[in-house]
Amino acid sequence: MNSPATPPRSLAELRSLTPARVALGRAGASLPTEALLDFTLAHARARDAVHAVFDAGAIVSELQTLGLPALQVASRAGDRREYLARPDLGRQLDPALRAVLDGAAKAADVALVIGDGLSPVAVAAQAVAVVRHLLPRLVAARIGIGAAVVATGARVALGDEIGAALGARLVVVLIGERPGLSAPASLGAYLTFGPRPGLTDADRNCVSNVHAAGISPDEAAHKIAWLVREGLARQATGIALKDESGDPVPSLPPP
Repeated sequence: MNSPATPPRSLAELRSLTPARVALGRAGASLPTEALLDFTLAHARARDAVHAVFDAGAIVSELQTLGLPALQVASRAGDRREYLARPDLGRQLDPALRAVLDGAAKAADVALVIGDGLSPVAVAAQAVAVVRHLLPRLVAARIGIGAAVVATGARVALGDEIGAALGARLVVVLIGERPGLSAPASLGAYLTFGPRPGLTDADRNCVSNVHAAGISPDEAAHKIAWLVREGLARQATGIALKDESGDPVPSLPPP
């Protein structure tokens, strides 16, 4: 017996299922005014997110309220313009600030790095919330975490040098992702076992799209904690470690 045909959905219903710009209509040969203004606003928000000021001191203070010592460093990128034009400088620690890490207590298991990346707005909105949910999960797994490091002008690979300097077995980098037209404040988490300069993205795992309409900080913390635990146990991340964390367990109470 043939199953009944699925009734067709209207374009309005389909548009409600995705933030993508579909079925916008047209006015003559162009977009309707409302759709054009919406696109222009989204583009402006994405640009503003890239150029937003990163308040590293505020992140340090919030981490300290969680009982997590925090250090503040910067990459070799002298300012935001140079950071955007020279991605290589964002992957290297400012030599003048290396002493900050050399004098820090060495991390037994995990080093946590929070960097501005391409969306300081995302870091301000999401990073501390992720850490708040992550810490009790690491404590429950008896995984030690040293001082957190807040980095300005950071690219993902900056975490490799920081993790190596702290003697960490694994580094977790929370960083602002490249803003999109529907997600200007999206945070990503990158995990690398055996951090050291010269590694590539094939050596990392990523938990992305942490934002209001994406993955929640609690769900992100669940995935990160699973990857940390398995990465340490298997002594591998990246293409050698597949995310099989499954659905989040009920949230643990934050500290």
